[in-house]
Amino acid sequence: MAFKYIEHEADMGILGIGSTIGEAFEEGAKAMFGIMADLEKIEPKEEITVKCTAPGIEELFVEWLNALLAEKDIKEMLFSEFKVKIEKKNSSYILNGKARGEKLDQEKHQVKLEVKGATYSGLKFFERMEKGIKKYYIQCVVDV
Repeated sequence: MAFKYIEHEADMGILGIGSTIGEAFEEGAKAMFGIMADLEKIEPKEEITVKCTAPGIEELFVEWLNALLAEKDIKEMLFSEFKVKIEKKNSSYILNGKARGEKLDQEKHQVKLEVKGATYSGLKFFERMEKGIKKYYIQCVVDV
């Protein structure tokens, strides 16, 4: 759907917007990786799987983003495409996600900023009706 950046004093706020909660998470991930590099230069050559759980949607968003950052560092990759499925089981939310990207190439990707982590600062999840269509919004601040 869409993502936006939110002004923040020292770090960077990101906002994911989607027609589903999963789509909002996908857009939030794009926003985070868009801080680091031009998404259009990151080819979806390889796919990784991410699974995380949390007691609430907001906490799950932070877990998702931090899991992606860990995979980025472990596999030395950047990601540009994401797919998320979220389900509630008992008192927890479970995210099964996929990220597609490629190995980091400094010349090709021209890394802009390093995102160190997603934080609970500015963390907010809400729904809004727009022209009769429900949209989901999820936001947080990432440490750069």
